[in-house]
Amino acid sequence: MTVVSDSPTLRALLARTDLRLRLETAPADEEALDRPVRWVHSSDLADPTPFLSDGLVLLTTGTQFQGADEEDYSAYVRRLAARGVLGLGFGTEVVREGIPPALADACRDAGLALFEVPYRTPFIAVARANAEAIAAQAYARRSWALAAQRAISLAALRPDGLGATLAELARQLDAWVGLFDATGSLTREHPPGALDADALAQVTAEAGTVLRRGTRAGSSLRIGDTPFRLQTLGRTGHLRGVIAIASGDLDQEERGVVTSVIAMAGLALEQNQGLSRARASLRAGVVQSLLSDDPTLARRIARDAWRGLPHPPITVAMTDAATARDHTATEWLELKADESRGEVFYGRGDDGLVIVTSADHDGIVGEFAELFGVGVGVSRPAPYSSFSAAVREARVARDRGAAAGSRVSRFGDSGVGSVLSAEPSDEARAVAAALLAPLDEYDAAHAGALRETVRTWLEQDCSHEATSRALGIHRHTVRARLATAQRVLGRDLSSFPERAEVWAALSVASV
Repeated sequence: MTVVSDSPTLRALLARTDLRLRLETAPADEEALDRPVRWVHSSDLADPTPFLSDGLVLLTTGTQFQGADEEDYSAYVRRLAARGVLGLGFGTEVVREGIPPALADACRDAGLALFEVPYRTPFIAVARANAEAIAAQAYARRSWALAAQRAISLAALRPDGLGATLAELARQLDAWVGLFDATGSLTREHPPGALDADALAQVTAEAGTVLRRGTRAGSSLRIGDTPFRLQTLGRTGHLRGVIAIASGDLDQEERGVVTSVIAMAGLALEQNQGLSRARASLRAGVVQSLLSDDPTLARRIARDAWRGLPHPPITVAMTDAATARDHTATEWLELKADESRGEVFYGRGDDGLVIVTSADHDGIVGEFAELFGVGVGVSRPAPYSSFSAAVREARVARDRGAAAGSRVSRFGDSGVGSVLSAEPSDEARAVAAALLAPLDEYDAAHAGALRETVRTWLEQDCSHEATSRALGIHRHTVRARLATAQRVLGRDLSSFPERAEVWAALSVASV
């Protein structure tokens, strides 16, 4: 049984045993035998080149060579070589026996492949064999395309459909494939780490260039011996990213597969944008719920939607409003929230991005601030029942840190939580409430009157006698209460600056 080669090349034709072809003169470039043969044509014209195209194999019986000399053979072969003919087949025993030596010499000099077609092999059989190879190759490529499309469609159904689709495309093309987001940052690549740092930097720069144009466009560049093709994703004015492929010339089937993936990736990114907006709205709602200082509803939502809320005590950080709209920043926080298994939560607040972490995991805040170059204010550790107060502390720390040019400002740092540096506003009241909280907590737990005693003592110019008379208690009781207040506050009330801080806090808190 005759086996039909699926490679329409001159080497494949010569390998067909049923055709009995014999190579007389090898081409100067051995690779010429492996170039695709677009068609096999026969002609006995002295100059058939006006009717030929490149990539053909020409068959002839040699009728045109009657009475020809060596120069005629040479000129004939030079014309064929210049036209891009891949090989010349000479049909023997039709007009003459064997291949004319002058023709063989001319082909050898021009580097053109010359082969014998024996009398028993009709030219039509050679042409049909090549046509069958072309058809077989086309069928194989169509079958590959269908199989690739099916594999990519199945990949799109996986949990990370976009990533799986790109990985499958890279496998089908046996090439590096990268996905850049709307900011020009590489978010996925397959296979990972296949490009060196220099090549990746050049591809990233090109991706940024096509994104800045803002219109749907393709681009190409060559880095060393590797060509790259880039294609934007999304609509003009609403680009979602860029796909980059390290691949040479793609045939029709490969282009069709790539086009499908580009369409699927664009749709996936559009859907992801919608989901991201929905998730952002849900997170913002959870923040608003936490501001009520009752975490019950927020915990239920976070448990079902994520992995729960960070365990208390928590610290609350706040960035500026612009960061809350930074897609890259929120994507980074999403990744960290997933990696930390519920120890990080974030969402939009009224005037910035609110980041909630367990007190022993708030190092992520500094990492975030350095990575994105933003100022962040951080509250003191607090329970969820004091979430609104923690947000106020974070806002105060953020605003004061911004004025001082600090990257991360903590509310408990010297100067940040100072009452005397604050105006009698929400900011000052937050600072005052934080300073006086230990007194209030002690009074609530022991039915005491430390706050009243301290206020009266300061109003009476720190006179124990005057305070005892004003409160109707013994002066030794005044001394005992003041000693307890110093211990609870962690402040030396014999120091004027410390007394001034406490007095300012009491004054602001009463406004």
